[in-house]
Amino acid sequence: MDLLLILTYTALCIAVFKIFKIPLNKWTVPTAVLGGIALVGTLILLMNYNHPHTALGGQYYVTTPIVPGVRGEVIEVPVTANVLLKKGEVLFKLDPTPFQAEVNLQQASLAEAKQLVLGLEASYKAAQATTFKAKAERDRTLQQFKRYEKGYKKGAFTQSDVDNRRQFYLSAEASLEAAKAEERRAKLAFESEIMGDNTKVAQIRALLTKAQFNLQETVVTAPTDGYVTQLTLRPGMMAVPVPLRPVMTFLHQEEDFFVGAFRQNSLLRLEKGFKADFIFKALPGKTFQGEVVGVLPAIGESQIQAQGTLIGTDALRRQGRPLVTLRITDDISQYNLPRGTSVEIAVYSDSFEHVSIMRKVLIRMKSWQNYLYLDH
Repeated sequence: MDLLLILTYTALCIAVFKIFKIPLNKWTVPTAVLGGIALVGTLILLMNYNHPHTALGGQYYVTTPIVPGVRGEVIEVPVTANVLLKKGEVLFKLDPTPFQAEVNLQQASLAEAKQLVLGLEASYKAAQATTFKAKAERDRTLQQFKRYEKGYKKGAFTQSDVDNRRQFYLSAEASLEAAKAEERRAKLAFESEIMGDNTKVAQIRALLTKAQFNLQETVVTAPTDGYVTQLTLRPGMMAVPVPLRPVMTFLHQEEDFFVGAFRQNSLLRLEKGFKADFIFKALPGKTFQGEVVGVLPAIGESQIQAQGTLIGTDALRRQGRPLVTLRITDDISQYNLPRGTSVEIAVYSDSFEHVSIMRKVLIRMKSWQNYLYLDH
């Protein structure tokens, strides 16, 4: 662009000198040269500051490493690489045999524990019946004791008869108290199970829930809409729940965004909503329009973490660039570009808008330059 401006200015100066027949001397020529330097330099500086450009740009996307929740042998991989999937579709399956066996075992244990609960209920009802019987026996012996006591006063019974009936009554009263105690114990055990406080049943239910969860983990599904690429998983392989050993990578189907690293000098000319131009090395001679989404609030090179060493001068020498997120408003789906394509970006601020034409011409010239490269 600067060469184009120089050539344009040179042609203009030649025309002026020819048309107006200005003599070439030590005053006119230096004046024209210095004027050109000042004019072209000012325009370029205004363009660089107010309409920033960066060649450090690219498309970024989010991926999820797929790691199984349990260890097992892969028995089926129904997914096809690079084919769009819906959320919940099966990615692969593990052999469920040991996990199904564990579920069956815990279900049997739970059934056994529930039979114990039925036994507790039966014991409680039996204790209630025993208490009712003991109360009836106590009431019967009490009535006999009172009848013998009245008869003794009238001379119908002896003191020995009265004492015997009194002992029968006291024995029945003691039996009633014992029956009541047994009923309370049986009731407490039964109600504890009904309220879910039975420790054994609670433990078995927890183990059953865990076993069912592990069984469900043998079928791994897509976390969101997206697709799998570079698929190398095959039936017969062993999948293990180790974070550092994912078996496949899932790419989420969501809005693509671009990130550009701009100079810190241009931070005041990078705001949300500013228009932008994008050029791809993969698409020479083409320019696409977009806009600024926002400026990330932190620069990665300046981050620090808690550690045992002090920060030195070298850390301050790392002058990072602010990252700007952008989106393309033009439709580029027809070109089928792979995700992660590099891009050059020019942003047009609302300051010195008339100078933006220089940046627009320059970015289009750079786009045509993408036809030319020597490495082969």
